[in-house]
Amino acid sequence: MKRLIITADDFGAAREVNDAVEAAHRSGVLTAASLMVAAPQAADAIARARRLPSLRVGLHLTLLQGRPVLPPSAVPQLVNGAGVFPSNPAVLGTRLTASRAARRQLAAEITAQFAAFSDSGLTLDHCNAHLHFHLHPLVGRLMVLIGSRFGLRAVRLPLEPAAVLRRLERRTWSPSTALTVPFARALRRRLAAAGLLVAERTFGLRWSGQMTEARLAGVIRQLPQGVSEIYLHPATGTYPGAARGYRYAEELQALLAPEVNALCRDSALRLGGFADFAAPAAPATFPRAAVSA
Repeated sequence: MKRLIITADDFGAAREVNDAVEAAHRSGVLTAASLMVAAPQAADAIARARRLPSLRVGLHLTLLQGRPVLPPSAVPQLVNGAGVFPSNPAVLGTRLTASRAARRQLAAEITAQFAAFSDSGLTLDHCNAHLHFHLHPLVGRLMVLIGSRFGLRAVRLPLEPAAVLRRLERRTWSPSTALTVPFARALRRRLAAAGLLVAERTFGLRWSGQMTEARLAGVIRQLPQGVSEIYLHPATGTYPGAARGYRYAEELQALLAPEVNALCRDSALRLGGFADFAAPAAPATFPRAAVSA
């Protein structure tokens, strides 16, 4: 049986994102969303999620390109003078390596974000991190340790099978994404040791912000047996803080497209969230050479 989780990231970032998540769940194939608890429209996102009990919602841990849940004065090593997390993962990663105070503040902020999600009253379906920053060994470790206190059972593993992508488009490899593979494999071992749930494969890394209808339909047609996750960034249009070059509206249209909806009605495919059917973390099921991130 092919089992598929289709997730929208950045839930709560803007009304345009929240509108898209609701539309794509009500009228399309979206099954899950990852909530940014400190984002400008987080309260609106939570209210919508309460009206959509079949939408599985997880925590989109935000430690880059956003504001903390804690007051900036409580996490001065993690934010700039405007109280905002840095945009460059290397900048924050360097601070965490060099400063014990930064590491303490990181643990406090991750705890605060899990607590804020818990306070929403929503059931925690999964956790991942903005820009996949849970690939950082310290962030991944703290996500697992702190998340266990809040009922965390599933985490996104940012490891994408390149062989499937190559069946759709010949040029799918990029040096920048390939650099993350060793970190993803280390994270997979950590999640397996903790007994957390993962999808067997994840799609959306190489085509982040570019998951058009043709690509989404193509991935669904090529899905192997087992549990897969496809993540997107749908929105009704651009918004303050939007990523440059992301095709937000096209990704929303892909989730609503009749062809995609028809593919997801196949009797051999079941849609859901992590809590519905994700398998326990396990060793890789695809060859080392066939993986990109």
